[in-house]
Amino acid sequence: MSNSGRRKPPLVADRRKTKAKTKPKAASTPRKARKRAPARPRGGNVVTRGIFGLFRWVWRIVWGIGWRLTAIVLLIVGVMTAYTYTTLPEVSALLDGRARGSVTLLDRDSDVFAWRGDQFGGAVNAQAVSKHLRNAVIATEDKRFYMHPGVDPIGIASAISINLREGRGPLSGHGGSTLTQQTAKLLCVGREYVESEWESEADYIADCRRSSLSRKAKEAIYALAMEAKYSKEEILSIYLNRAYMGGGAYGAEAAAQRYFGKHAAQLNPSEGAMLAGLLTAPSTLAPTSNIERSQNRASVVIGLMRAQGFLTPSEAAVAQANPAELSEAAERQAGGYFADWVMSSGPEFFTRDTTEDVIIRTTLDQRIQRAAEEGLRAVFDEKLRDGSKAQAAVVVMSSDGAVRAMIGGRQTKVSGAFNRATQAKRQTGSSFKPFVYATALELGHSSMDTVVDEPYCLNIPGSGQWCPSNYDNRFHGRVTLAEALKRSYNIPAVKVAEAVGLDLVRKVASDFGIDSDLAAGPALALGASESTLLEMTGAFAGILNGGSSVTPYGLVELKLLGQDQPVMGAGGGIGERVIREDAARELTWMMSQVVDGGTGARAKLPGREAAGKTGTTQAARDAWFLGFTADYVAGVWMGYDDNTPLTGVTGGGLPAEIWREVMVRVQEGMPATPLPMDRPVQRPAEPQIVNQQPGQGYQGYQGQQGSQEPNTLQQDRPGQMQPRPQPQQREGPIQSILRQLLGG
Repeated sequence: MSNSGRRKPPLVADRRKTKAKTKPKAASTPRKARKRAPARPRGGNVVTRGIFGLFRWVWRIVWGIGWRLTAIVLLIVGVMTAYTYTTLPEVSALLDGRARGSVTLLDRDSDVFAWRGDQFGGAVNAQAVSKHLRNAVIATEDKRFYMHPGVDPIGIASAISINLREGRGPLSGHGGSTLTQQTAKLLCVGREYVESEWESEADYIADCRRSSLSRKAKEAIYALAMEAKYSKEEILSIYLNRAYMGGGAYGAEAAAQRYFGKHAAQLNPSEGAMLAGLLTAPSTLAPTSNIERSQNRASVVIGLMRAQGFLTPSEAAVAQANPAELSEAAERQAGGYFADWVMSSGPEFFTRDTTEDVIIRTTLDQRIQRAAEEGLRAVFDEKLRDGSKAQAAVVVMSSDGAVRAMIGGRQTKVSGAFNRATQAKRQTGSSFKPFVYATALELGHSSMDTVVDEPYCLNIPGSGQWCPSNYDNRFHGRVTLAEALKRSYNIPAVKVAEAVGLDLVRKVASDFGIDSDLAAGPALALGASESTLLEMTGAFAGILNGGSSVTPYGLVELKLLGQDQPVMGAGGGIGERVIREDAARELTWMMSQVVDGGTGARAKLPGREAAGKTGTTQAARDAWFLGFTADYVAGVWMGYDDNTPLTGVTGGGLPAEIWREVMVRVQEGMPATPLPMDRPVQRPAEPQIVNQQPGQGYQGYQGQQGSQEPNTLQQDRPGQMQPRPQPQQREGPIQSILRQLLGG
C-alpha cells in the first residue's frame, strides 16, 4: 500500500522533545506589588527588631535636629568671628601690652645692671628670635600650632580626658588652649583697660585671666578671628612680646636681657627652654627666685623638644648637661640698694610712675660694688658671732660725689629693702669732729695750736650743768688740735667749738652737705646730731676735694628708649667752696694722723696713704668710720635697727676693719697716689686755747703776749668772735660772713 499523495502526519514526539528542552520563563511580578512587599528581617526575634527600629527612629530625629543646630551654631560663630575680625587692629598695635613703662639702669661703663617697672625689651618678630626659643614655646604650649585654625579639637579632647583621669571636672585643670587662644587671653579678648570702670588695674588683669565656659567661648571666637586676620608668625610674635616671664619682664627680649644679658636672637637651647618653661608659672619659676627650679623645668622642656624633633638626641644631651645660668646683673637681684636709691632720687614721673621706657646711666662701678660686698662679708663672717643681728652699711664715692657702690644692709642681694645707707638717720658721734676743726682752720688756726684737756663744765640754759668727758675718762693736759683729733678727745673738741662759735660749726657742716637738723647746744661738737651715712660720706668727700661741697649723686643721664638726646643730666656733683683749700689740706693731714696711729689705726692701708675719723655714739648704739684715699671716699656704719647698744664695738674696731677690707679691694691694682695734704709748719709762738676759769666755760682764744701771730680770735663778749684776717690771704666764706655780720 503506498503513501503517495497523502500528507505526512506531524511528528508529535519530536515536538514534545523540543518543548522539554526549552526552559520555562519565570512568572513576572507586577512592579507595584514588589514595592508593597515588606522587607524580610535578616534575623532576630520581635524584641530585637523593635530595638533596632527604635534606634533608627531616634537617630533620624537626632540627625535631623543636630545638623540643623550645627549649621545654626556655625553660622552664629561665623558671624561673630567676622565681626571680631573687623575690630582687630594692626599687629604693631598689639605687641606691647604693658600699662606702665620700664626703667633700664646702666653702670658707669653703660652695661645693664638692673631693671625696674614692667620691663619691655622692644618688639621682636617671631622669625627674629632664636629658633630654640620659638621651638621651645611651640613644643611646650601648642605642638599643633601650625595645623589648627585657632582652636584645636584634638587638644581639647585630650585635655578633657586628662582631667577626667585625674579626678577633676572636664573643664577643670588642663584647658587645651592653643597658643592663639592664649594670645587672645593676653589681649583680654580685645577689651582695653579703662580706669573709671575698675577699682584697680590688678582687678582688670584678674578678670582678664578669669576662666569660665563663656570666657572660653569668647577666646575661641577671638582666636578664630585672629587666625583669619593674622598669619601664624604674627600671632606668635604677639605672644612672644606680651607674655609675662617673671622678674618684671614682659616679652622674650626683656626676659632674655633680664636673665641672660643677651638678645632673644642669641639664646641657646638651654636658655630658650628656660624661658619657655616660665610661661606656666612665671613668678614661681623665675630663675631669680629659684634657679634650680627653673633649670629642672627647662630640662622637661628640652625633653619635649627632643620628642617633637626640634632637637637631636645629641643636642638635647648637650643642653641637659649645660643648663642656663643667670647673668651677673640678674644674680644681683635687680641692682640692690643702689638701684633702689637711684629710682627714689630721680623724678617720679620718669622712675616709679613712668609710662615710658626709660634708660638711666648711673655712676655705679660694679667692680667697686663687688669689692664693697666682699669686704663687708669678710669681716662679718670672721669677726661677728653666729646669730648676731647687727647691721652695717657702706658707701663708696669719688671726691665729686659720684657714688660708686652702696650697701644698705648685710643682705646685699635684695630689692625694695630698708636702705640703712640712705634712710637710717643715726647720731654721728666723733665722726662729726672734723667739721669742728675745719671751722677752726678756716678761721686761721693751726693744727699745732693747743687746747687744755681738763675738767670742763658748761651751764646749759634749761638743762643745767653739762660736763663732757673723754672716752677713757682721763684728762691729758695741753694738747695740739691735731693730737686732740687723732685721739678723739671730747673736751678739746667742745672747747674749740665754743671758741669758734657753734653757729659757724653748724654752718660749715651744713655747707658740706649734712642737711639733717643739727643740735643747737655744745653737744653738737660730739656728734649729738643725726645724719645718714650717705650725707656723712659726701661731707668727707668735700674735705678730700679741697674744701668744696658735694651733692652725692647716682644718676648721670636719663633718656627715653629710642632717643639719642638725654631728657636730664646729673643731679649732683661739686658745689660751692666751704673752706679754703689750704685749710682742707691741713685738715686732711690731721685726719691722716687718725689712721696713722690714732683711733683709726685698724683702717691703715698697706703702702697707701689714708685719712679718716672714727665715731662712736653714747652707749655704743652706733659705730662709724669714714675716710678716704686720694682716689675714693668710703663710709661705714654699724649698729642695730632697734638701737640696741653694740657689745665691744667702737668706730675704731669693726667699722674701721670693714673700711680697710673694702678699700684694699677697691684700690687693688691702682697706683698709690699721695693724699692732697699739707703738713703744718711750726709757728714762732704757739697759740693756746685755754679756760679763763676752769668750769666757767671758754672765754676766748689767746696768743702769747707779744706774739706776732697774725690770726687770733678775741671775744669781747660771749657769743661774739672777731677774727683778724691773715695778711695777703684770700678771705674765706666764713670770714666774709663774719665781716658782714659785724659790719667790718
